[in-house]
Amino acid sequence: MTDSPVPVLDLSNLDAGPAAAAQFRADLRQATHEVGFFALVGHGASPALQDRLLATSRAFFALPDADKLAIENLKSPQFHGYTRLGGELTQGRVDWREQIDIGPGREAVTRGPDDPAYIALDGPNQWPEALPELREVIDEWTAHLTTVGRRLLTAWAESLGADPRALLPLFDDAPATLLKIVRYPGVPDSAPSRQGVGSHKDPGVLTLLWIEPGSPGLQVEYRGEWVDVPPVDGALIVNIGELLEWATDGYLRATVHRVIAPAEGAERISVPFFFNPRLDAELPRLPIAEQFRAAARGIEQDPDNVIRGTYGENLLKSRLRAHPDVAAIHYPDLVGAAAAV
Repeated sequence: MTDSPVPVLDLSNLDAGPAAAAQFRADLRQATHEVGFFALVGHGASPALQDRLLATSRAFFALPDADKLAIENLKSPQFHGYTRLGGELTQGRVDWREQIDIGPGREAVTRGPDDPAYIALDGPNQWPEALPELREVIDEWTAHLTTVGRRLLTAWAESLGADPRALLPLFDDAPATLLKIVRYPGVPDSAPSRQGVGSHKDPGVLTLLWIEPGSPGLQVEYRGEWVDVPPVDGALIVNIGELLEWATDGYLRATVHRVIAPAEGAERISVPFFFNPRLDAELPRLPIAEQFRAAARGIEQDPDNVIRGTYGENLLKSRLRAHPDVAAIHYPDLVGAAAAV
């Protein structure tokens, strides 16, 4: 396909008067009903903050291996910390990237015999001692994108004829947000695969992705074809996760996507922010307007990836599969079960 079906929306239109705001909500609804992805400009993150985010991300990956491995995710029941190159899997195949995972950073929760396993996913982060500025820029970035996420959820609900605040209470108390800083190194042309990240759906509600300017590689599945998502400088690439599909009974559809690793001699930095509710949140079925309910396609359940309405359950199945080495250390009783859900 020569033209990308992924539209560009401007969040500042929500503040440009009733007509512009109504048009934004209509465009938002259409983009995520038909494609599930869009580029978002006008989101208010300053160029200076974006420059700091990129510079600090590069500084982290430039640290000596010893500094990065000191915070390796193998030490974390929350799967937080550094994942070495090739240390994450999608559909059982190696993703060619290294990364650091950062959550809200709360106290660890002790799991009792009657507690769901997912409560152990709440806990502290691991920060590199050699780069204290990382925490400062990530805190600022997370705070800003949390505001953006809440505005989008409000706009979605209103666009579907539901109470604009219908979903927000799930995010008011201890939301389980997750941020990754990812480096995709170049892959030699002779390599058998250029899987940066294999094809998947995101297990949560909403993903806000920042990509360094001019970096291609993200693709979405659209009408049976893989379609490139063109990079838009300064934009966030937004997609919905499985739980927003759940909440709208499939009117909004989480879209399968993947990342092609760059060619040899290049690299790519990306920073996805996963805006998700507290772990025990059960996503409601939104009372959407009848005209949209009639067009709802139902939840697309894959026997190999059953979508669950409780966020913690949906997240845990994803983490166990992606990081079997961490799972074997901290969740040995669940390793076998992970393949069955």
